[in-house]
Amino acid sequence: MSTIQLARVPEISQGPGSLAGLGEALKARLPAGSAVLLVADPGLRAGGAIEAAGASLAKAGLGLVEFSDLKSDPTMTQVDAATALARRARIGAVVALGGGSAMDVGKTIAAIAGGGDNAGHYGLCANPFPAERLLSVCVPTTSGTGSEATRTAVLAAADGSKVWLWGDELKPALIVLDPELTTGLPAALTAATGIDALVHAIEASTNANANEANDLYCHRAIALVVRHLARAVAVPGDLAARAGLQWAATLAGVGIDNCGTAIAHNIGHALASLRPVHHGRAVGLALRATLAWNAAEDPDGRFAAAAAAMGEGTDARRLSVAFERLLRETGVKVSLAGEGHDHVTPAALAAQMARPENAAMRQSNRRRIADTDLLEFATAVLAAS
Repeated sequence: MSTIQLARVPEISQGPGSLAGLGEALKARLPAGSAVLLVADPGLRAGGAIEAAGASLAKAGLGLVEFSDLKSDPTMTQVDAATALARRARIGAVVALGGGSAMDVGKTIAAIAGGGDNAGHYGLCANPFPAERLLSVCVPTTSGTGSEATRTAVLAAADGSKVWLWGDELKPALIVLDPELTTGLPAALTAATGIDALVHAIEASTNANANEANDLYCHRAIALVVRHLARAVAVPGDLAARAGLQWAATLAGVGIDNCGTAIAHNIGHALASLRPVHHGRAVGLALRATLAWNAAEDPDGRFAAAAAAMGEGTDARRLSVAFERLLRETGVKVSLAGEGHDHVTPAALAAQMARPENAAMRQSNRRRIADTDLLEFATAVLAAS
């Protein structure tokens, strides 16, 4: 019998209006008058979320330094600029407010600001993180990446490649889940981020690292996405649906934190490094192209169990059917045609999938993947309709 280990789960505060308690939560953990770096998605300003977070911190007597020079698929250059700001201002904590990009940036700043090196120094676990780290809090405004619950961050290097950082130093001390922060998310992004959470949960429960203890998180996340995603897309103000998706994303984040992902994330990261495609949509298209192939070999029933979590009974063959149906039902566009991707050939995508930074996801896949399979998968993703 093999040994199973589950990593720590951060403290979680969940409920409508929970953002208002952010300042008091930090006040109890920091010296009086400490300064807090708020790493925020700039798109949140119009809806008042940045102002609300700042007001909560100010009410608690904490200083505020804001960094919002962010974009989707954050770069190491952005992280280095924010880290320099944190060092100059002698920040005591970092609050990441936004989607996966903001959280990956905020977590990385908190992990490396105590040292003197830049983000690239820690890429692919090349060097250990500094012993001193800042208090880190994640306040997700999307429900998909699960970054709030993981020990990983993904940053773009100068050449556009996606570089992983990994270590418990990246995991926040506190997660604040306020479903009110997600109601303004457009339908397309609600769908894409929800699919991202679903892919996380399916891959973490079916890959070579999967175990029964972690399945508790993953299968619950799968069921929550199936129950709530279409409703949240159709009725964006439904707080029950939004809260259900938040829990799904966080639980799926716990799932990948313990067991990682697989070939769909290999393809998704490779595709996004060649052409801007939203991460949730990219991994959704990748899982669509590979799920039936993976589930065709299911000796231990893991794909069948995932199908059951989707409400399909214990039939592995139904998993890809159910996944495709949810993609279509929630309006996720499966074809990349006409979006400026025509210059990305299957051979180029397959070559990117074979790069070292994507190797771990390929190796974690339960079914062995040959080089010829990479080309077939790349072709299926790019030719989807």
